Amino acid sequence: MQKNLVFLFFFSFLWTFYGQKNSAFADSIRIKHNIPELSYAVVSSDSILEIQALGYQRINAAAKADIDDKFRLGSLTKTVTSYIAAILVKQGKLKWDTNFFDLYPELKAQSNPRYYDFTLRDFITFRANIPTWSYGNTTLAEKEIKGNDQQQRYEFIAWFFKQNKVLSEKQDVYYSNMSYVAAGLMLEKAAGKSYEKLVKELGDELSINFGFGQPNLLNQNQPWGHDENLIPEKPALNYKLNWLSSAGNINSSLPDYCKFTQMQLQGLLGKSKVLSKEEFNLMHHGLFEFSYGWYSETNKNSDLQYSFHYGNPGTFLTKVYICKAVNKAFIIFCNVQSEEADKGLMLLLEKLQKQYGG
Repeated sequence: MQKNLVFLFFFSFLWTFYGQKNSAFADSIRIKHNIPELSYAVVSSDSILEIQALGYQRINAAAKADIDDKFRLGSLTKTVTSYIAAILVKQGKLKWDTNFFDLYPELKAQSNPRYYDFTLRDFITFRANIPTWSYGNTTLAEKEIKGNDQQQRYEFIAWFFKQNKVLSEKQDVYYSNMSYVAAGLMLEKAAGKSYEKLVKELGDELSINFGFGQPNLLNQNQPWGHDENLIPEKPALNYKLNWLSSAGNINSSLPDYCKFTQMQLQGLLGKSKVLSKEEFNLMHHGLFEFSYGWYSETNKNSDLQYSFHYGNPGTFLTKVYICKAVNKAFIIFCNVQSEEADKGLMLLLEKLQKQYGG
């Protein structure tokens, strides 16, 4: 018993020493760059090396940051969607080259012929030449789409594919939330389940509590998002969030997204029982600039290859950077979206990368 107490005390000491060694620097970044709440973590495939939650859940409020606070992931949602897609492909429920209209033939006749040939791979890898649509778009109005959440997404994509607007300029990558909306519809049809159900099942497998929408909507004692003027976003239902569920609507705590990121690292190192090392490498680094849910770049300072993604859904900022060469990943969340906050997050990322050999 006494030996166990000594061990627990020693473990607690190590966690306090190593788990907080950059907290003072991070908090200085938070204050200087006008960030109400800043949370960050450094993980390896099997360990959390450092994790902190700093600041306040809402500006000019007394509620302090908590490590289990939830943040809107924004486009980090796409890393979850792409992984679910890879699993369904592995299970044989659809293929990367499955055409959208093979699953939804009833929508083809009324759709723009320029969209006829797009496949799941095209959508997941941003190779589909389609326009953008995001939270700031004024069309479509809420009253124009009816039904439950899943039916609304179906009506939304049906409306979108009718549009005549196309991108004429040829690009290597076409960044559009609508690619992931379409992919989400394909996953729902192939699996016979809603996107929310697919995410919940994945979360249950990984012991992760994924949620959807603004964290403060169900619980006002969760972080409030803030715009560039530091105005907090009040709890409210936003119909656009549901339409963009598979592109940017998941929320998660930092420890939970650490688990998801560690699973990605394990896969890249060949330690996954679900997908092969080659399949994970294809997802993260298989194509130029953007692969299957992940951007890819070489760090100019370290010459190390990274896969990464980031989210900017209007009132939150999220970042994840993975380097399989050093078995490290860096995750940073904050509850404000502004250029100033983004500069601060990048300074913290650079500091952590230097600290941990990335």
